[in-house]
Amino acid sequence: MERARMFMKVVSLLCLVVLSNAIESPKYEVVHSESDFDVRLYTESTWMSAPVRELSFEKATLFGFHRLFQFIQGANLNYSRIPMTSPVVTSIVPGAGPLHSSAYVVRFYLPVKFQADPPTPLPELHLKPYVWDSHCVAVRKFSGFAKDENIVREAEKLAISLRRSPWANGTSSDSDYAYSIAQYSSPFQFIGRVNEIWVDIDASGIDACKPGNIAAY
Repeated sequence: MERARMFMKVVSLLCLVVLSNAIESPKYEVVHSESDFDVRLYTESTWMSAPVRELSFEKATLFGFHRLFQFIQGANLNYSRIPMTSPVVTSIVPGAGPLHSSAYVVRFYLPVKFQADPPTPLPELHLKPYVWDSHCVAVRKFSGFAKDENIVREAEKLAISLRRSPWANGTSSDSDYAYSIAQYSSPFQFIGRVNEIWVDIDASGIDACKPGNIAAY
């Protein structure tokens, strides 16, 4: 019963993840576009990360975001209230399990105001800042809800598309994550939902993927 109440509480908190002009997002530019995926160059940015040990992607996202939500509501040494940003990103750490993983990292993009000096989370939240170096990411959009039963399928579709593209040998072997799921929509939004599969690209020798002037989207 207590677990069910926690589940519903975190679902309610996730309703705050709604796209609007007031919500900040990480900056990028599109450097390559195909019919079913893009390659984006993201600028360096700082995120707050919540590691989670779970077999279920859905549960990992809920439990990780619950800790992140406490952080942005003031559970930090500065008692700072931090505005909501989007997307909420869940990265899958390679491993064993039904989803090829038993470990995840749920990430919250810090607003520009806090990028250089993030507030220190309370120790019991087990959060830590993560600096995301500027690099290229292959991105596939998909609609509906991101669930345990469809995220692997969507990641496989992106992998097939990449193998058929000029980026066939571009998947980064140095990445800490198999792939990531970016969620932009509230759980109670049923139409026009936006999700993305992200895969890091190793394109250090490609000029398009070198840091430059990156516009905000």
